[in-house]
Amino acid sequence: MKVWIPHRAGHALLGELPPGATVDVMEDPARLPSAPGDVRFWVPPFLAGPAAGALLAELPDLEVVQLLSAGADAWVGRMPDGVTLCDARGVHDSATAEWVVAAVLSQLRGFGPLARAQGRREWAYDEVAPTDELAGKRVMIVGAGSIGAAVQARLAPFEVTFTLVARTARPAEGVHGVDELPGLLPEADVVVLLVPLTERTRGLVDEKFLAAMSDGALLVNAARGPVARTSALVAELTTGRLRAALDVTDPEPLPADHPLWELPNVLLTPHVAGSVRGLLPRAYRLVGQQLRRFAAGEPLANRVVDGY
Repeated sequence: MKVWIPHRAGHALLGELPPGATVDVMEDPARLPSAPGDVRFWVPPFLAGPAAGALLAELPDLEVVQLLSAGADAWVGRMPDGVTLCDARGVHDSATAEWVVAAVLSQLRGFGPLARAQGRREWAYDEVAPTDELAGKRVMIVGAGSIGAAVQARLAPFEVTFTLVARTARPAEGVHGVDELPGLLPEADVVVLLVPLTERTRGLVDEKFLAAMSDGALLVNAARGPVARTSALVAELTTGRLRAALDVTDPEPLPADHPLWELPNVLLTPHVAGSVRGLLPRAYRLVGQQLRRFAAGEPLANRVVDGY
């Protein structure tokens, strides 16, 4: 069984390989490490672009694509017949949750203006004080999956209350359905987006969504850029009525002349929520487990079905 992985360090992190498995490192889809004809298990590069997906047509024996990302939107609908797509659900929970907490606190406590003042060597107490605070805030998590649970666990000690929203309601767990958002949004101070990008969630955050948010509320996007309609974001944020923290944008990377760069109420980071030093050990632990399941004919974890 031939396996392709994208990191040289990954080989040592896989654990015990199944009998007969050989592992080649393909860091760049433009440079194949070996003949592609007998590759059965492929791990594309993290956040791989269209060039990597185009390689699918050259892998006739492929049976499994195991992603290193939690989001599978770039791959859904592109799998040849007989190829199973699996995401890295669970691998990014802690890192993404940490980013959400950092982004929320940075925006509420005015770290953006303070960092800019530091660059000017200005003691900007009067510019930001008193700042907002997280204690007492009403936090809505849109995407009540494993990352949502990790965010909730980390924000709970800050004396906040939660509203959880998922694709479908789970009343026994206190989870609302996404169709209830119009009535829920006015009651939230912080709205955290963690949904996968699908045809149902593309453009979820539109003019009506933003208009329903309360004055001064904070929108945090740690999902995918197209979950929010960029034109609607720019129009609403330009008024100063809302604040935003965005790790993802549409388009991405964000062009240098884009108006989002200039808005003082927006915190932008370049899709780094999951890019931490602990990523590879966690990711390749999952890859190794999946390899052993595949070789043993056992069901694979994290199978992506209908975009989820």
